[in-house]
Amino acid sequence: MEWQAEGTVLARRPHGETAVILDVLTGLHGRHSGLVPGGASQKRAAILQPGSRLDLRWRARRDDQLGTFSVEPLRLRSGLMTDPTALAGLNAVCSLLVFALPERDPHPALVSDTEHLLDRMDAGGDWGADYLRWEIRLLDEMGFGLDLSACAVTGARGGLAYVSPRSGRAVSREGAGEWADRLLPLPGVLGGAGDNRGQDLAEGLAITGHFLATRIAGELVGRPVPPARQRLVDRLARCQPQAVTDRPAPDPAR
Repeated sequence: MEWQAEGTVLARRPHGETAVILDVLTGLHGRHSGLVPGGASQKRAAILQPGSRLDLRWRARRDDQLGTFSVEPLRLRSGLMTDPTALAGLNAVCSLLVFALPERDPHPALVSDTEHLLDRMDAGGDWGADYLRWEIRLLDEMGFGLDLSACAVTGARGGLAYVSPRSGRAVSREGAGEWADRLLPLPGVLGGAGDNRGQDLAEGLAITGHFLATRIAGELVGRPVPPARQRLVDRLARCQPQAVTDRPAPDPAR
C-alpha cells in the first residue's frame, strides 16, 4: 500500500530512540499516522513540528498497518512558533483535530478551512473570528452543526437574538419569551454583524465551546475538551478589548 499527498503535522511523539510517530492532516486521507525513521534527529525535528506543511509518502504492507512516512518540507509556518497567541491557536487547532477526527476519515472542507486558518495565524494580525468560524466548521463536520437561519420557535428569520443550548438552533427575542435567561446570546459575529472582537467574539466562543463540550466531548468522544482550547480562549480574551472568558452555558431550555 502506498500514497503520496501534502499534509500538515498535527502531533508527534517519540518511538524508540530515533524514530517519531507523526499525526498529519491530509485532504484525501484525513487524519493519518505514520512512523518517520530518524525523525528524532535534531535536523529532522525542526521540520516535523505541528503546523509544518509537508510532502508525504506513506507506505505499508497492509492498509491496516501504521506504515512509514517519508517527508519533505513544503512550508514550516515559522510565525506560529514566534508569536505566543499564534502558538496557542496552533495548539488548540491541532489538539481539537486529534481529539475529534476519526483516523483516516476524509474531511476536505475542514482541511481547507484549517489550512486557511493556520496561514492566517502564521501571517499575524487579528484572526480570532477566523478561529471561531473554524470551530463552527468542526462542529458541522462532526454532525453537530448550528442552525442560525431562522427562529426554532416562530420560524422568523429576523430578530434572532439567542441560541438554544440543547438544539443549536437560533431563537428570536419574541420566541424566547420567559426562557431568554436560559439561552445563549447570539452575537453579531455569528449573524453577519458585530466587530468580530471583544464581547462578540467571547460570546461566539462560549457557544461553540458549549457544543464542543456537550456534543463532541460528551456524546462522541467521551473525554473532556483538550485544555489547549481554553488556554486559547483565555489568551484571546486578554488580547481583545472588553472581552470575557468562555463560561459555562445556562441549563438547556429547548
